[in-house]
Amino acid sequence: MSFRIGITIGDVVERNGDLLGDGVNIAARLEGLAEVGGICVSRAVHEQVANKLSVQFADTADAVRCAIDIQESLRTRNMAYPPSRQMSFRIGITIGDVVERNGDLLGDGVNIAARLEGLAEVGGICVSRAVHEQVANKLSVQFADIGAQEVKNIPTPVHAYMVAMRREDGSYTKPQLKKAGSKLATAPVWMWPLVVAVVSIAAIGVTGFLYNTKLKQTANVAATPAAAPSAEPSSAPTQLAKAPMSPMAPQNAGAAMAPMPAPSPSAAPIAGKFAADSVPFINERVRTFLAGDYSTAGDYKAFALNVGGFTGSALNQPNEEAARNTALEQCQKRADAAQSPRRCELYAVGNNVVYTHGRPPMPPSPYFRHDAMTERSFASKEFPMVREPQKVRLENMFVPAAKSRSVALGPGGQYFMVLGASSAEDAARRSLESCGAIAGVACLVVAIDDNFVVPIPTLFRITGFFNAASNASIMADARGEVVRKLGDGMGWNAVAVGTAGRPGLGLKAADEQAAVTSALADCAKRDSDCHVIALGPFTVGPIN
Repeated sequence: MSFRIGITIGDVVERNGDLLGDGVNIAARLEGLAEVGGICVSRAVHEQVANKLSVQFADTADAVRCAIDIQESLRTRNMAYPPSRQMSFRIGITIGDVVERNGDLLGDGVNIAARLEGLAEVGGICVSRAVHEQVANKLSVQFADIGAQEVKNIPTPVHAYMVAMRREDGSYTKPQLKKAGSKLATAPVWMWPLVVAVVSIAAIGVTGFLYNTKLKQTANVAATPAAAPSAEPSSAPTQLAKAPMSPMAPQNAGAAMAPMPAPSPSAAPIAGKFAADSVPFINERVRTFLAGDYSTAGDYKAFALNVGGFTGSALNQPNEEAARNTALEQCQKRADAAQSPRRCELYAVGNNVVYTHGRPPMPPSPYFRHDAMTERSFASKEFPMVREPQKVRLENMFVPAAKSRSVALGPGGQYFMVLGASSAEDAARRSLESCGAIAGVACLVVAIDDNFVVPIPTLFRITGFFNAASNASIMADARGEVVRKLGDGMGWNAVAVGTAGRPGLGLKAADEQAAVTSALADCAKRDSDCHVIALGPFTVGPIN
């Protein structure tokens, strides 16, 4: 039996008296998104009426995958655009009767899906019980049961579930439970038609985030505070960005609905006098503001940030509490507008640092270097330690973004993108700081602008980060020598070991194959059954 899935772009949101988004361009904008998960809205049969768009697919699970990929792609897309060009959707999915008449899609399925869209959070997905029953055991998706919901123009309460959306760091959001209706549904609210059954995804409530970049600070009856200059950073990751790399979080996708990791759990809190040069995550424009206007301002003042680089500040407030609240509110509004999942925290109150997390773990400088023997053009499909959805995200977000840009990768697959930075060095630093805060350990800059800046193996499958000093495959008394010989060597470097753990090295080779051949030959001189365990900064294994 075939299914049709209707995706409806939902209500345009009114904010501050302005109507956000426009029905005429909604379909074009949605179709402009690259294909994700093998499903593309632009390929499907769809109908647009005002600000509603209905789309047909062939399978319930594909519909849910498509909805998730759309939301994740939009979230990361928004990070690369100013608030005036950002969009946010709500999506509702159900199974029900749909009739096509003169190009219009009508019926209970469309109506119920539209009501589910209204229950969904901004950037979220709400599905009916029928959909949940069909996909719960097919997809690695987390659901929150919100019970039977009484909705407008539907006589029977609709039993609904919220989809937990994955953050860039691999953790999952916990949907806010809606208040259940007083009437409990005694039976599923769906039916199979005698004709072609139709799965209607209704949805996608456009919230087109036109958030004013110059957020006004809260006025106080005692005094009118001076508004701090808007110093919004130009990037945020993406991810979640979580397969191993959720990194966008490695894009790793954790299966459990877990809390987001704290910025640097093992580090001691930062304390002492405020110094603009020591503030992590921020761009140079914000740093200039902090070194000037903020540092020279009198009390009461405060500065807040999150690990994604979003900030908020308050100057000339009537008291310390007002300064704290205003800075936090401004930062969180900016983060929420870009759908950054990371919570804002106070970094400084007055001229004193109060940040509860230590500095993020960082690798030694220089953070990256150019090597003609190993550097090559960036290709999203070859980005290590991430899944296909994250590679699609990199292709859609990183590749077309303005320079300077950087992607840092963590050993667990976490990753973080910085786009449109003032310099390659600034992009690298910020991506490493945010990635390190998410991963809890130092990350590695993998790409700068249009190039990979580390060797990316193609003959082997990358499995993780290589640390010769602690690698258990290498016999203990040989690890120090491997570390010394690898040093800061340029070119391709490979490590092979045999059954006894005696290493062989291929150093400063002009290409990957030459390094592998040299390492295996060196290992064979002192061990048997040698195999390659590392290439460049990565541990590797067979492709198949």
